Amino acid sequence: MSIRAVVFDLGGVVLGSPLQAIAAYEREHGIPANFVNRVVADTAPHGAWSRLERGEIGMAQFVGDFESECEQAGARIDARTMFAAMAAIARPREAMLEAIARIRRRGLKTAALTNNWAPEGDVPTDPEAPDLRGRFDVFVESSVEGLRKPDPRIYQLVCERMQIPLSETAFLDDIGSNLKPARALGMTTIRVGEPEPALRELEAVLGFPLIDS
Repeated sequence: MSIRAVVFDLGGVVLGSPLQAIAAYEREHGIPANFVNRVVADTAPHGAWSRLERGEIGMAQFVGDFESECEQAGARIDARTMFAAMAAIARPREAMLEAIARIRRRGLKTAALTNNWAPEGDVPTDPEAPDLRGRFDVFVESSVEGLRKPDPRIYQLVCERMQIPLSETAFLDDIGSNLKPARALGMTTIRVGEPEPALRELEAVLGFPLIDS
């Protein structure tokens, strides 16, 4: 069955990777590698990070709650500083933007599917963060919907809004645990590290060029 739509994660796919910023923060502060991501995973779905991304709590509450969870797990972090680093790395990947434009010119639908949060208070945000909404046909945010990846319902939601079956949709994400449920639902999945290899894989799925050779 041919692919009629492509769904893109934002951070780590269309934008620079927050995972890289977190890893750098851990190295700079002597925190064990992958500590923050383990806390996020171990406290899901009821921990502070999960609740933030579902829009159940704001940034001000998140900072204290998440720092407490990290301290209980064995390390102290400064959530404000870490989030500032994550915002700084969130720059558009031009190869991805060009690929999205080519996909749309071919008549396929595109969507963004992002786990995000509503910035507030004294947590730094990126004043130059791009507004990417106009580059997609559908834009689905966890903090707006009250659902976050890897909840299967959010993949179903984005496909319903595109009016394209899951089985005719490709999904790109940089986190394996977000891809697994999408694949189980019938989506074609591609894990993204660097843009070019992922786009070459997507080219093979779609059957037309996305980047210049």
